[in-house]
Amino acid sequence: MAILTIRIIGDPVLRTRAEEVTEFGPELAKLVADMEETMEDVEGAGLAAPQVGVSLRVFTYRIDGQAGHIVNPVLELSEDLQEDEVEGCLSIPGIGYPVPRYRWTRVTGQDKNGNPVSIEGEGMLARCFQHETDHLDGVLYIDRLEGENRKAALRAIRMADYDSIAERTAAQRAQTVGSSFGTFGTPSAGA
Repeated sequence: MAILTIRIIGDPVLRTRAEEVTEFGPELAKLVADMEETMEDVEGAGLAAPQVGVSLRVFTYRIDGQAGHIVNPVLELSEDLQEDEVEGCLSIPGIGYPVPRYRWTRVTGQDKNGNPVSIEGEGMLARCFQHETDHLDGVLYIDRLEGENRKAALRAIRMADYDSIAERTAAQRAQTVGSSFGTFGTPSAGA
């Protein structure tokens, strides 16, 4: 397994709709294992394949003792919203804003072996499923912000030096993990 490079806002893979997974096998299993290890390393709640430069419809999650992965997820949402909670994103480091999300969701899809999966969740689990599925559609949480929060988020992004942040993160990770985690903008194998 390996710690993978997390792509930062500005990388086109984050704004592109990911492709359906059609082949299940060792390569997909390795991707899922690497994503789980990467998510654990950065203490993330979820991680979508585009965030590691792979344009496939796969995400991993770890919320309140529930952990797993979903391939080719399809969401079913409640009609009512939950209270807005502050969300952050590994691909937009250093900022977080309250995001409207549906109260309940059911995600159906497959596991890494192609077996059917169906999971229901409320609260943070529902929020995570919506956030990660958005990534697979080329949508970032900032796209869901409105009014002053949207203006503030866009201003914070414009003022942030994400190349510098990415380089610093890569250097720190290389020292502590000894991985092949590279710098922002460096193509990775299989991306």
